Amino acid sequence: MGSKNKLKRFKENETFDNVFQPKRDELVNETYNLKGNWKENVFKNDNPLVLELGCGKGEYTVGLAKRYPEKNFIGIDIKGARFWRGAKTAIEENLNNVVFIRTQIELVEHVFATKEVDEIWITFPDPQIKYKRTKHRMTNLQFMERYKKILKPNGLMHLKTDSEFMHGYTLGLLHGLGHEVLYANHDVYKLGGSPEEVTEIQTFYENQYLEKDKAITYIRFKIN
Repeated sequence: MGSKNKLKRFKENETFDNVFQPKRDELVNETYNLKGNWKENVFKNDNPLVLELGCGKGEYTVGLAKRYPEKNFIGIDIKGARFWRGAKTAIEENLNNVVFIRTQIELVEHVFATKEVDEIWITFPDPQIKYKRTKHRMTNLQFMERYKKILKPNGLMHLKTDSEFMHGYTLGLLHGLGHEVLYANHDVYKLGGSPEEVTEIQTFYENQYLEKDKAITYIRFKIN
């Protein structure tokens, strides 16, 4: 994407009612006024709150929002020019149960209050295979602690990825820590049996992986 195009999208994001761009200082200093108030102040209802972390173009966030109008969805990514597409689609299709936040995933516990979130989706994260980069792996111990903090008791976690490494690493971590694995499938399209939202909503990148005959994996779990 050209820099002109990016700039145009950044500017358009600023005009969208469904895009939030908190400043890092606000989050770190705990002065962000929407923390703990997303349902009341943004969605104006008490429906369950579902996050997609690293939402990319926002296809999954929007797809889930269409499928479950009785839930609120928030896509989070640091790349605003990317989720511009999802935000624009949501506006064009009058989806009032979906918004986007531009911030780093590492700051998620500063964006949401303790036990504010009902479910978290992680879709096609960078597996960070190199050993020294484990600190950025989105299902590592540090991230799990962040998710545990903002999730309600019995809150659900979902991981959908094309990376066998990420799938295996996460399953090993979950079993090792005694977390509750509710469902796991290492090839959702060939083996079948996965929840419909796992196979019926597909992202741009997922379609590319499927064209290369890559297996798409899925885990649903709870953090104890």
